[in-house]
Amino acid sequence: MRGMNAKGVLRGATAASLALPLLLGSVVKADNPIVQTIYTADPAPFVYDDRLYLYTGHDEDGATYFDMRNWQIFSTTDMANWQHHGSPLSLETFSWADNQAWAGQLINRNDKFYWYVPVHRRNGGMAIGVAVGDSPTGPFKDAIGGPLAENNEIDPTVFIDDDGQAYLYWGNPGLSYVKLNEDMISYSGSIVNVQLTTDGFGSRSGDANRPTTFEEGPWFYKRNGLYYMVFAASCCSEHIGYSTSSGPTGPWKYRGVIMPTEGSSFTNHPGIIDYKNSSYFFYHNGALPGGGGYARSVAVELFEYGDDGTIPELHMSTEGPPQVGTLDPYAKQEAETIAWESGVETEVCSEGGLNLAYIHNGDYVKVKGVDFGSGGAASFTARVASANQGGHIELRLDSKTGTLIGTADVAGTGGWQTWTDVKCSVTGATGTHDLYFVYTGSGTSELFNVNWWQFTAA
Repeated sequence: MRGMNAKGVLRGATAASLALPLLLGSVVKADNPIVQTIYTADPAPFVYDDRLYLYTGHDEDGATYFDMRNWQIFSTTDMANWQHHGSPLSLETFSWADNQAWAGQLINRNDKFYWYVPVHRRNGGMAIGVAVGDSPTGPFKDAIGGPLAENNEIDPTVFIDDDGQAYLYWGNPGLSYVKLNEDMISYSGSIVNVQLTTDGFGSRSGDANRPTTFEEGPWFYKRNGLYYMVFAASCCSEHIGYSTSSGPTGPWKYRGVIMPTEGSSFTNHPGIIDYKNSSYFFYHNGALPGGGGYARSVAVELFEYGDDGTIPELHMSTEGPPQVGTLDPYAKQEAETIAWESGVETEVCSEGGLNLAYIHNGDYVKVKGVDFGSGGAASFTARVASANQGGHIELRLDSKTGTLIGTADVAGTGGWQTWTDVKCSVTGATGTHDLYFVYTGSGTSELFNVNWWQFTAA
């Protein structure tokens, strides 16, 4: 036995007991949701050094409320393959917090990275804390030692205008903001409560106390001189709407629905960003097996703005956006870089970062758009560890049962974090393909862990 995995399944459990990983195999052609190893929610995209980082919440398995104890980071350079960077921020980061690690957002200023997150404070209500780090993936520490704002605030969104003035907005069911100081961890002036008018935020019928559609989850940004306030609308079967303004504090004009109510989650949460000359809309749903209102998963869609800055109506899909470029198999790739998977998990690696774990016979990982070139690959190397008997890594093209280009044999290494390299020859790998790592072995116990992999060109 190896303890409990991230989904609450006993390590060493039989394959028949791994209900969620087995069910994932029924939707292997999909690329949304973009993360399948854990439940994720409340996406906050951020671009830095030509890489798109995604900051999410984490719904615990089996929750009957918003049971969220840490935040997670993922990143991509091609919008298809996502590397998991783990959880560098949790409730334990804030000594004054007790539970509820909810929707946050990160921004950088003066070579520092500030992550604004709502938590429940001890002997109080919800409050917004600030963590700071020296890189987009941390490590992060509490920047203040207490809350920045502490009057039942949730869902912060942060923005720095062209003149250098930073703003922090939040809201449920109202919308408020403050002007942040240069240090990004204090503010000047009073908290401003935005007047929610039907002209500014749309009309909602049947609730005199909440006449506008605005509910929660604001996402604020500026593009081509236009300020956008995107938000989750109408409790408690939310859609995503948006308003625009010529200034950071309004007045606001309601522009319509971006994503109607869809899927099995009664909440939604937007995140919009431009990356590599394209525009992307992030959201969450309950699309994974076992998913729903308290077990959500992040997805993304490609879209184009209208000439007047309008955003078209979008719908949830299983396909996701097209890949931007290809993945280089001749560079060392982290094994937790995944387009789609069935059965595997990630865990903290003794050699740094994360590794793939909880691998059983028949589990697999798909990596999308791998360019082997015209000359092709000659060999394959993987960094592996196993406290059991090991197994095999089958390398297949384009599907789980596609052309077999090589098989790497993995023996026991004496421990789940006792690492060694395994190699095999490769034939028939030329051009661009989806690459499947199919893990096989005898019995029903776990096989091995994988830290990284790399091909050698012919």
